[in-house]
Amino acid sequence: MTMLDDLTTAATWPAAYPPGYAVVDVETTGLARDDRIISAAVYRLDAQGNVEDHWYTLVNPERDPGPVWIHGLTSDVLEGAPLFPEIAEEFAARLDGRVLVAHNAIFDWQMIAREYARAERTAPVKQRLCTIALSKELALPLPNHKLESLAAHYGVVQQRAHHALDDARVLAEAFRPSLHAAAAGGVRLPLLECRPLTEWTDSPATPRIGYQASYRGGSGTWRASRKRPACPHPNPGRYEPDRPLKQGMRVAFSGDTSVDRELLEDRAIEAGLHVATSVSRLTSLLVTNDPDSATSKTVKAKSFGTPVVDEAAFTQLLRDVAPADG
Repeated sequence: MTMLDDLTTAATWPAAYPPGYAVVDVETTGLARDDRIISAAVYRLDAQGNVEDHWYTLVNPERDPGPVWIHGLTSDVLEGAPLFPEIAEEFAARLDGRVLVAHNAIFDWQMIAREYARAERTAPVKQRLCTIALSKELALPLPNHKLESLAAHYGVVQQRAHHALDDARVLAEAFRPSLHAAAAGGVRLPLLECRPLTEWTDSPATPRIGYQASYRGGSGTWRASRKRPACPHPNPGRYEPDRPLKQGMRVAFSGDTSVDRELLEDRAIEAGLHVATSVSRLTSLLVTNDPDSATSKTVKAKSFGTPVVDEAAFTQLLRDVAPADG
C-alpha cells in the first residue's frame, strides 16, 4: 500500500479540502454565449476522489448541433433527446453541494450557467476546480495541458475522446491521483468561485455570417452579469503550432467570422487571453479566415512572422488554454 493509499483513510486528510466533487464534461454546439449543451456527464466523487456514481444524458439544443465531426452527435440523434429544462433538476441534484471539477473548467461552468439561466434557474455550484490548474500546481511533467496528456500520465485509457461520458470518466480517474498527490504534498487546491449569470436580454439578434438561428427562432442575446477586467496575465510570447494557447497571449482578429466577432473575443477574454485591436511584434496570434487578404493586420502579421490560424482552429484551441506562468 502506498502513502497515497494510506492517506485515503488517514485522519491527516486535509480538513480544508471539499467534502465531495462532481467531475463534469459537456459537449456543445460551439463556444459562443448562445451556443447550447448537447450532452452532459457527471461522475460524483467522495472527499478522497472515489467514484460514487455516474450519469449521462443527451440534450436537444433546439438548433444545429455544430461540429459533428468532433462530438459525433447529429440532429437525428438529438431530435428525441430531452430539452435542458427537462434534465435541469437531475443535473442540479448531482452538482449540489459539490465542487465542480472539469478540464478547462471555466468553459464547462459557463455553458452550464447559461443553460440554467435560460431555464430561469440557478445551478447549485459554489466553487469549481480546473484540472489544468491543479496539474500546474503539482508541477506534473506533461508535454501540454490536453486531457489526453493528463490521462496518459496516470495510465488512464481514453476510449471515446469528445464523448461526454468517457471524457468525464477519464478525468475522474486522473483527478483522484492528482487529488491524493495534492493532499500528500499539502498543496492548496486551486478553487475558484462560480458566479451565476443573472442577466438575460431579449433583444433582436444581430445578423451573423454563417450563423444558424435556433430551430424555434429564439432571439435572446447573452450578456455577462458583470464587466470583466483587463487581462491580468503577462504576455508569454508567440503561439507555437501543435502547442496550446497560454493565458496572457495577445490575439488579434481580422476579417469575417462565422461566430459574431464580439462573442468570439469574449470567449478569448474569458479563457485568459488578451484581445488586441492591432498587430505588432508583440502579437502572439492572428485569427483570420482569409490569410491571403491584404488587410493591414494580415500584411503586418506576415511582415512580423506572426502565427496565423483560422477561426475553426482557434475555437478548438480555446478549449485547452494553458494557465499563465506563476
